[in-house]
Amino acid sequence: MTTRARGAAAMALAAALACNQGLEPALAPTSCPHGFVGVCGTVSFVGQVPESTAKVFVVAFDTFPRSQNDLFKFKPQLDPTILPLGGPPFFYTLQLPPGHYEWVLAVWQKQGPTLNATNADTLLRETGFYRDRGDTTRHGSGIVIVNAGTSTDSIDFVVDFTNMHRVCDYFRPCP
Repeated sequence: MTTRARGAAAMALAAALACNQGLEPALAPTSCPHGFVGVCGTVSFVGQVPESTAKVFVVAFDTFPRSQNDLFKFKPQLDPTILPLGGPPFFYTLQLPPGHYEWVLAVWQKQGPTLNATNADTLLRETGFYRDRGDTTRHGSGIVIVNAGTSTDSIDFVVDFTNMHRVCDYFRPCP
């Protein structure tokens, strides 16, 4: 083999090794990133997204809300995780401080006026939540623990646009 041919072969080998699977699609994450504090999981979608959708987001509650006013005690307050509007399963991350969370859920918000306690039943719907599969209670026991400096994986659930629940479904009576 000539010096020129050896050089070309070496360049081709180096180029092939440098690609390091660069042209292959990146794999979707399946667990929380290293050093992340919060919860992570996969959300699957069922049904057609309503045309009046403003957004769908994931939040967590320290304790299950007992009144409509408690609906505004979710975490994180400033930056909930916004989900795509339907499509294939989506891996999400929700940054949360260490703690005990009784309800991790997806919330659908209708387009409209600024959200407040008096119009929450008009603008919000629960579209899916994490539940312990062994619990058969109405809102399930979806207790999630986030320890200091760690994350909690596999907080998976389904967003079902065909089975959304009004706020008053949890705080009777419904008008």
